[in-house]
Order: sequence, then structure tokens, then C-alpha cells
Amino acid sequence: MPIAIPLERRNVAILVSCQTLFLVASITVMTLSGVVGHRLSPAPGLATLPIAMMMLSTVVSTLPASLFMKRVGRRRGFITGASIGGIGGGLVAFSAIAIESFPLFCAGNLLLGFYQSFAMYYRFAAADVASPAFRSRAISWVMAGGVVAAFLGPWNASLTNGWIAAVPDGDPYLMIAALALAAIGLLAWLRVPTSGEPQPGDVARPMAEITALPRFRVAVLAAAVGYAVMVLVMTATPLAMRAQGFAMGQVAIIMQWHVLGMFAPSFITGTLIARFGVMRILLAGTLILATSSLMALSGSGLAHYWLALVLLGMGWNFLFVGGSALLTGVHNEAERGKVQGVNDLIIFSLVALGSLLSGNLLHHLGWVTLNLAMLAPIALVAAAVAWLSLHEARAAVRS
Repeated sequence: MPIAIPLERRNVAILVSCQTLFLVASITVMTLSGVVGHRLSPAPGLATLPIAMMMLSTVVSTLPASLFMKRVGRRRGFITGASIGGIGGGLVAFSAIAIESFPLFCAGNLLLGFYQSFAMYYRFAAADVASPAFRSRAISWVMAGGVVAAFLGPWNASLTNGWIAAVPDGDPYLMIAALALAAIGLLAWLRVPTSGEPQPGDVARPMAEITALPRFRVAVLAAAVGYAVMVLVMTATPLAMRAQGFAMGQVAIIMQWHVLGMFAPSFITGTLIARFGVMRILLAGTLILATSSLMALSGSGLAHYWLALVLLGMGWNFLFVGGSALLTGVHNEAERGKVQGVNDLIIFSLVALGSLLSGNLLHHLGWVTLNLAMLAPIALVAAAVAWLSLHEARAAVRS
């Protein structure tokens, strides 16, 4: 039965809004949790442990989150993530700041990682609720929620501070809980069509059979490498800029433009995929990422960082949205939970590794060499996409 257009659009609008509300929480953690951690931790070296706990929690819970939603449905799964992770994490983090407990603050950030493990599936839910012709655009529209979050995230981390003077830096975490509550209210209206949920008669292939598919491997490789390269360079950027004497205000501006570069293209990425094909968009993403890396050779001024980080975000967008769109075509509804869960498990494992290696690589290699080193994994993705394109073209000729 075809999806009614008004329902389709309403569902996507709900997912876009919930994506925005979640990304405000994510950007707040990336901006503020290290600062709070530095104040609460017993040793300076543990300052970023709360952020690492969020990423670790995402890695551990992303596959269980997918399998849970396979059993109970998207709506109940998303509400569970926002309730336990969003509201619970925000309140626990606020309480930890109030009583100055570093372990409890880490626990709050860990819960926020649980929220992230569910929220990462908003883009796949958009594919579930959209008709085939609208699917890639629905995914990209959900990703475009980050444009609004690029402004609201820094605002939440800074302007809400001071509302409760007795708990410095605590207000943004209360706001995270409030926004998660708002997301739950929106999710109550989400209606995933029957075609977007597993059916009793669906037959699931073994995971080994699915992972052997060339499309699965290229989809995961493109999204995972693109995300890991982006996070690694993004995490190193503030350290590199501060080492060269840039003020924190200048660093903040560069990072805000980077987030805009990540999500603003989502307004057109789906349309580009529909017009030119996912393979060409993936190749364009590798070219943009390579250009970003090469910018490190041209200078170290503010404009160089600005262009490099904007391109870094755009390249990530093409690879992540393109990889997500490619993945939706390799599984049926019965296989959806485990395939999408394995996909995001691989992605966030590489992302966590990239974030952990970033500081050491910058220290040992320097900014220029670190960026040049990124060309190798980018070239690997380009080669894989080109191979898949030729492989499918030859298969089409033979058939």
C-alpha cells in the first residue's frame, strides 16, 4: 500500500526536528563536557574522559539499540533512548555538577551516549517512512537538522550558563533534558508505516551473506572512513590552532563553520544522489575530503583553517549520507536491525579510535603531516567506490 504523502512529510518533519534537538545535546557535550571535566577531574589528563565515555557508550549500545527497535518498532525505541539517555543523562550530569562528582558526571555523559546510539537511527527511520523516490532526500533532510543545531548547540553551551548561579555550567545539561522531553512529545506522533517494520513472513539472510555483498562493504567503508577522518581532523583542529596562537573565539568560529559545512549540504545531497547517482556523490565526497587535507599545505592562516574545515564537513556529508543511502538497498525489513546495527557499530568504533588517536598523531606528526596522512584512507574509499561502479556496470552488461 503506497505511503500517503501528508503522512510521509509529517513523519520526516518529526525526524528532522528530533535530529536537531539531539544534535544540540551532542554539540553541547563536545563543547562543554571537557571544560567541566577539567574542573571536576582529579587529574588534568582525565578532562576529556566524559566525552570519551559518551563515545564508548555509543559504540557499545548502537547494535543493541538497533536490535531493540527491530523488536519494538522505531517509535518506542526512539522514545526509550530519549527518556533514559536524554532526560536521564542530562539530569545526572546536572546533579554531578551540583555535587561536584566527577564519576557521576562521567555516568551522565555515558547515558547521553546511549541517547546518541538511538538518535543515529533517525536517518534510517526517514528511509523507512519515505517512498522510494523520496528516500535519499528524506535521509538528507534529517541530516540537515544539524544546520539549526550548529547555532543552537553553542548557544546552549554558553548563553544558558548562569541561569542557576549555584550550579555553574549545569544549566546546559538541564536544557538537554528539556529538549529530550520535547523530542519525546514529537515522537509520540511518529507513525512508521507497516512497510517500514519487519513482517512475520520476512526471511532474514545470515549476516555473513550480507557482509559479503560488495554494496554493503562499500557503503560501510565510505561512511566509516569518512566519519573517522572527519572526527580525527576536527578534534585536532582546536589543538593545532591554539598552538599557533589563535584565540578561543577564533577557534569557536571555525568550528561553527565546520558544523555548518557538515550539515548544510544535506538540503541538496539527497537531490544530488537522485539526479547523479550515489556512486558519483561518494566519489565527489572523497575529492572534497582530499582537497581539505591538501589545504594544510597552502598555509596556516585563519582563512586556511576555515576553508579546510568547511570542506572537511562537506566531504563527510557526501560520504555519510551517500553511504547511508547505499546501505538501505542491501537489506530487507527483517534484516534491517542487524545490518544497520553492524554498520553503525563499525562506524563508531572507527570514530572512537580516531578521536583517541587525534591528539597523539598531532603531537608526533604535526598539523601538515597529519592531514597528508588522511589521503591514504580517502584514496582507499575512492578506489572501492570506483571498483563497485565498474563491477555493477559489467554485471548490467552481462545481464
